[in-house]
Amino acid sequence: MIINDTITALATVPGISGIAVIRMSGDDAVKIVSNCFRGSAPLMEAERNTIHFGKIYSKNYLMDSVLVSVFRNPHSYTGEDTIEISCHGGNTTYSLIIDELISQGARQAEPGEFTKRAFINGKLDLLQAEAVSDMIHSVSVSGSIISARQLHSGISTKIKKFRQILLDACSLVELDSDFSDEDIEIINRKDLKEKAEEVLNFCTSLIESFNSAKIFRSGFYVAIAGFPNSGKSTLFNSLLGRNRAIVSQTPGTTRDYLEESILVSGVAVKLFDTAGLRETEDAIEIEGINFSHSVLSQANIIFVLNDISISEEHSDSLYKKIQEDYLAQKVYLIQNKVDRLPSLPEINKNAYISAKYGEGLPDLFNIIRTEIEKNKANINDILINERHLILLKGAAEAIRRAISELDYLSPNEIIAIELHDAARYFGEMTGQAWNEEVLNNIFSKFCIGK
Repeated sequence: MIINDTITALATVPGISGIAVIRMSGDDAVKIVSNCFRGSAPLMEAERNTIHFGKIYSKNYLMDSVLVSVFRNPHSYTGEDTIEISCHGGNTTYSLIIDELISQGARQAEPGEFTKRAFINGKLDLLQAEAVSDMIHSVSVSGSIISARQLHSGISTKIKKFRQILLDACSLVELDSDFSDEDIEIINRKDLKEKAEEVLNFCTSLIESFNSAKIFRSGFYVAIAGFPNSGKSTLFNSLLGRNRAIVSQTPGTTRDYLEESILVSGVAVKLFDTAGLRETEDAIEIEGINFSHSVLSQANIIFVLNDISISEEHSDSLYKKIQEDYLAQKVYLIQNKVDRLPSLPEINKNAYISAKYGEGLPDLFNIIRTEIEKNKANINDILINERHLILLKGAAEAIRRAISELDYLSPNEIIAIELHDAARYFGEMTGQAWNEEVLNNIFSKFCIGK
């Protein structure tokens, strides 16, 4: 792919701020900025990795005093000549400067185009490029740390190593075929199977970390469910530490779900207050209950809240129904309104709380914290996304077929096809094999300016 134009975009968040940073990349980046920049020395003569103070003009109109950072190819983020202009923040100054740069020959960058150029120019592989996006959108401390490791090629090195193992094995299998008529054994099938199983175990461990990776990408979801008036909105407010949901004695007050975030163990925990689950003929309430089930299907933990002042078994049927319907979720029965009891039951198989007075809330936070820590233990060196999951499953299936063919003493040609197929999936993960449609889809999810 040949890239010969120069792009520009705002690299910082628009709006009121101390500074704004405008990024440019391409063959004409330095030339275009030099046409409107006046400093103590010509910008065209600037050395790489230098910063220059001066003023930006549009014809003879002064727009701002700026700092211009110069990065010469290939020693830049994109691998091209790159300029970063630091100007005053605000809603208009950066727009005026970008308009001037475009009038001088640059064009507005597309989402993720700077990182896409970094990939195309060999500065990053595809896993590292995706790690850039993960760092920007990280909702947890652990997610940010793992993305940083991924950006600095920790997992890329492993994946490339296993891909090379597959390619080397494939070459030996094909070479063995060439000498089959001469009764010369090039490969040891037992050794080959052990190598294939090593790669398969690597794929499996990453696949198993997918659900945990989703938590560090999107957050840990905790849904509060129960019958109307069980105290769901009160608990929602108590966990948040502020009044967010309307609390009323009237059944069916929550018609839609509410969502707010808190931080637990360095992870963004998204709390959901759902509509009370019951049989109803109210069309709006029915729609709210449908929303509730949609939330429950995405939750990591479901707290089923029971009004213990009615009876400790009042919500047992609902609790069992939710357990049956949502097998992938951790479901806990929480006994609420213990402040209305003279004493607690002797058998404490459930959590006992008073959402109104905050009693027992540490137990709920401990439940959330424990589940988060379990998921942290499942994370390796990469935050698996849907694209990675599909490719890893494809690679794992190809390797399983290769192992099966080895066990059945199948012809080398069949084994080589499966090993090649698995290596191709690994290559698509790192970008050693790619197509334009996949690239465009990946980088379209980036922000403009990155």
